[in-house]
Amino acid sequence: MLDWTLVLAGAFGAGLIDAMVGGGGLIQLPTLLATQPGTAPAYLLGTSKFAGVFGTFSSLWRYARSVQVPWAVVIPGCVLAAITSLAGAITVSHVPQAVFRPLVPVLLSAVLAYTLVRRDFGHAHRPQALTGARRATLFGCVAAIGFYDGFFGPGTGSFLMLLYVRVLGYDFLHAAASARAVNVATNLAALAWFLPRGEWLPGIALGMAVLNVTGAQVGTRLALRHGAGFVRWVFIAVVSALIAKTGWDALHLLGLR
Repeated sequence: MLDWTLVLAGAFGAGLIDAMVGGGGLIQLPTLLATQPGTAPAYLLGTSKFAGVFGTFSSLWRYARSVQVPWAVVIPGCVLAAITSLAGAITVSHVPQAVFRPLVPVLLSAVLAYTLVRRDFGHAHRPQALTGARRATLFGCVAAIGFYDGFFGPGTGSFLMLLYVRVLGYDFLHAAASARAVNVATNLAALAWFLPRGEWLPGIALGMAVLNVTGAQVGTRLALRHGAGFVRWVFIAVVSALIAKTGWDALHLLGLR
């Protein structure tokens, strides 16, 4: 009973955080790992992504009612990220995650440092034209993040938000909406690999999906009510927690603790 309560609470918290700034995997996946220690990681990844896609879609739907989502830019990114996410999900069966995990806290530290140095970062919405150079940067990074999400995942939404703010000049609200759309695509693509192989836990996943949607609706409402400045501080807090968690995991994998 306690394990079931922890899993549902983790799903709610993941939906809440993910809707605002990404990083819900920091809560959801470790909760599954802690409560289902004898289950193969692929099954837990499939379960987490099944629950997450419902929460992310519900968050996107609510954002789209209040924020103008730049679909002409977002949809090509969704398609590209879906393809690379599927490649990442396939790769996870053949390549140890330990190969890439030590890089994650380093990248997140760079994200945090940039956000702290640029105090006005993500406050104003000043969309930039999608020139050739910006297009190459945007879609190249979207492809890489999509692969990462299919392969591992925590922090994907945060990486996407940074990308849309830095490259296209969006504020945090528009970046959050755009990131949610791409995240839906990456989750669906990964599930296209996990579900047919039976690599998920249906009973747990369905319950988590309900709580993930509930948390996502609360998180989206908070973001829309309090604006980009509030989302920026949540972003900083979540990225800091992601650095601590992924850094600790990397030290463990490298045998340094």
